[in-house]
Amino acid sequence: MVSTLESIHPGDGKNFPKPGQTITMHYHGTLLDGSVFDSSYRRGQPFSSPIGIGRLIGAWDQCVPQMSIGQKAIITATPEVGYGERGFPPVIPPNATLKFEVELLAIQ
Repeated sequence: MVSTLESIHPGDGKNFPKPGQTITMHYHGTLLDGSVFDSSYRRGQPFSSPIGIGRLIGAWDQCVPQMSIGQKAIITATPEVGYGERGFPPVIPPNATLKFEVELLAIQ
């Protein structure tokens, strides 16, 4: 397993992001022990970035295009499609499997 997508709330089922489009989403990123390492919800600001072109972690590039607008899902990312052997010190340790609760808000 490299990444998995588990839907927890359906989206519109019609509008899916394509590579190069900019997505806007909210997310919580947690380690497997449940500790939050990053959260757009806590910042009060959704996250926006082009998807599917290598700017984001591999798990997001793989899974977010499978989501439609309004969908909420849990993405589980192994180190190979997360932050790898280096991690992201000091918040993400090396070789960490990560969980993200994501909500796709918009596609431009």
